[in-house]
Amino acid sequence: MTLPCVHQSPKLLARLRAELRLRHYSRRTEDTYVRWVQRFVRFHGMRHPSEMGRAEVSAFLTGLAVAGRVSASTQNQALAALLFLYGEVLGHQVAWVGDLVRAKHAPRVPVVLAKDEVRAILACMRGVPQLAARLLYGTGIRLLEGLTLRVKDIDFHMNEITVRRGKGDRDRVTVLPESLKPALIAHLQRVHLLHDRQVAGGAGWVELPGALVKKYPSAGRDWAWQWVFPAVRDTVNKETGQVFRHHLHESVIQRAFRQAVKRSGVAKAAHCHTLRHSFATHLLEAGYDIRTVQELLGHRDVSTTMIYTHVLNRGGRGVRSPADSL
Repeated sequence: MTLPCVHQSPKLLARLRAELRLRHYSRRTEDTYVRWVQRFVRFHGMRHPSEMGRAEVSAFLTGLAVAGRVSASTQNQALAALLFLYGEVLGHQVAWVGDLVRAKHAPRVPVVLAKDEVRAILACMRGVPQLAARLLYGTGIRLLEGLTLRVKDIDFHMNEITVRRGKGDRDRVTVLPESLKPALIAHLQRVHLLHDRQVAGGAGWVELPGALVKKYPSAGRDWAWQWVFPAVRDTVNKETGQVFRHHLHESVIQRAFRQAVKRSGVAKAAHCHTLRHSFATHLLEAGYDIRTVQELLGHRDVSTTMIYTHVLNRGGRGVRSPADSL
């Protein structure tokens, strides 16, 4: 009996999503794993994964590295998705895991902007994208963490921002810049007016995390749960058919930031995450201890934060070039 192909039956992908949700993986990880399984199946001519094993997984990973020339992290991400598929969804004993070669990560020094460069780039941005970029630099949060902030996560009195369900599904608290408060308050006032008009029109809903919608059915319309950066248009929930407002998409800020980098004349391969690198680097330059920076960034291990200490050894570990004495 021939097993159905993935494109003929959604059962395999549905099972994959169910197992990921059971283990509380993020929605982004869920979508990523599904895409890797689809690519794996297409790579092998739409054969069902249960018909394949170590040799096919190894060939796929080799193809990614040789033909696709993907990074080590991307290759290992694909491997993680396939191991989850075989171990948790198909229930196969993946004893051949040890035979697979994992891509080796090479250390990379992050791109960091000087304060003048940050200022120049932000000056080339306008409106909500500029506010979001200022928030990323001023708090050190990741782009998606910033766009998924809710009104209740900002404490203007304590000058704190609580990041909910950050990387690794962990919460943390970071600083709210004093200089950003007036612009952020004015922005939230405009968002509040928009929300009031939506509620008056019978809308004004946002998605709630987990099963909160069952516990608090009306909380999805409460002001406290609204997105700080709501999307321009409403969205229809494919599962429930309910009309709701999603948060602003990452591509809106990414596109505006790339254009600002070009207009500013900054000759660095900077992107939105560069603002997070710059936040950490500038804190260390200002004399803050690395443990404080680690907590603000939400790094699980201080060794991850240590990469930013390269800025304390300017000019090749502080060495003065002999060319400067000529």
